[in-house]
Amino acid sequence: MDVGNKIKLIDRLRLGFAVSVAKTVTFIVRSLRLGAASVLPGLIARRIEPRLLQLLSQQVKNGVILIAGTNGKTTTSLLLKTILERKGYRIAHNSTGANLENGLMTALLESTNLVGTLDVDYAILEVDENIVPKVLAPLQPRIILCLNLFRDQLDRYGEVDTISKRWTKVISTLPSETVVIPNADDPTLSYLGQQLPQRVLFFGLNEPEQYLEAIPHAVDSIYCPRCGHSLDYKGVYLSHLGDFTCPSCGFSKSQPTLESSEWQQILVGLYNKYNTLAAVTAAQDLGIDEAIIRDTINNFQAAFGRAEDLVIGGKRVRILLSKNPVGTNETIRVVNQSTDTTTLMVLNDRTPDGTDVSWIWDVDTEKLVERGGTLVVSGDRVYDMALRLRYSEKSTQSNLNLIVEEDLRQAIATALEHTPEHETLHILPTYSAMLEVREVLTGRKIL
Repeated sequence: MDVGNKIKLIDRLRLGFAVSVAKTVTFIVRSLRLGAASVLPGLIARRIEPRLLQLLSQQVKNGVILIAGTNGKTTTSLLLKTILERKGYRIAHNSTGANLENGLMTALLESTNLVGTLDVDYAILEVDENIVPKVLAPLQPRIILCLNLFRDQLDRYGEVDTISKRWTKVISTLPSETVVIPNADDPTLSYLGQQLPQRVLFFGLNEPEQYLEAIPHAVDSIYCPRCGHSLDYKGVYLSHLGDFTCPSCGFSKSQPTLESSEWQQILVGLYNKYNTLAAVTAAQDLGIDEAIIRDTINNFQAAFGRAEDLVIGGKRVRILLSKNPVGTNETIRVVNQSTDTTTLMVLNDRTPDGTDVSWIWDVDTEKLVERGGTLVVSGDRVYDMALRLRYSEKSTQSNLNLIVEEDLRQAIATALEHTPEHETLHILPTYSAMLEVREVLTGRKIL
């Protein structure tokens, strides 16, 4: 036996042992109802076999599809997964949203047998924007979806231009057959796509009737990524996403592959139209029939916490994840488009949320306060949120009924009590708060 075969055998034995240990950990965690075991198995298996991500991903028959961005990863990946499954493909997917390295490995481990053989057609992995440079080499993705880049957890990541430069540098080293699908409406990502040597397909909106009246306060990137000059916007759809040109160097929005008006939107919020277009662009590139794609969209239901609808005690509840300025502005827009009168906001500052909550001052909470009604606030940083809302009131004669409740369970009960039978309670939580809210409402943990 030559050296190469010996190395392969050793890799196989070590991988098999790592997988066996990971599956044992998964069984114990789930049996004891300690959570979904979406991270710990990967952490332990990685200690045994450091190249675990590479050894597993290279077994995926048709390739890895990587989905990265600040907002929309979970919804986009679930929609694409559902489309491919409707076609009959077997999919590995980090469905719980655990999108750091250990979560990616755990998702792949879930689909392996006891000896470490991974028998799936595709792996759809949503990836935290900060670890994209770390995982591209071992994953060698077939398709990369770049959804958007917004300010998110600045205490950990920094500004969007820093992340985009790192993305460009590492993506450009991938094989030429790699397909990159960036958001044409995001100036940073549109420019990124124009610089890459790989095949690039853009997605974006071409629906001027959806323009906002003005550029929001929580805007991140209105300067040309090529020359730094201020961009001219014909209109914006959300934050800095829109139709733009640079009057200085001529840089402009890339041409989307799809005509966005031809694709129906099922989930609430314009941000979900972007998620739909991203998934459709990838699905079409993989050769999926248009009929299957459209039928899947028409029957698609949101992922947990992302415009998820529940019925609790006979009352309708909608959970709208709100973890950064842009996302929260969009969920506020969804609330304001309804006639419902009760909203619950839950602000946490734990590691999954980012410990810096100063971003709430970039949210246009004035638009939520102006509509009046009952607004309940809770979470670890309940008083920070309450203060922000009080500063949003234009006069002391406000019609807002602001209720501050430290205890989350009581806050949910209070919000439900104030919700009329025929209305929907909108809950706007940060990430860790969303998990807590769902546990209270459904009695089940996600992570």
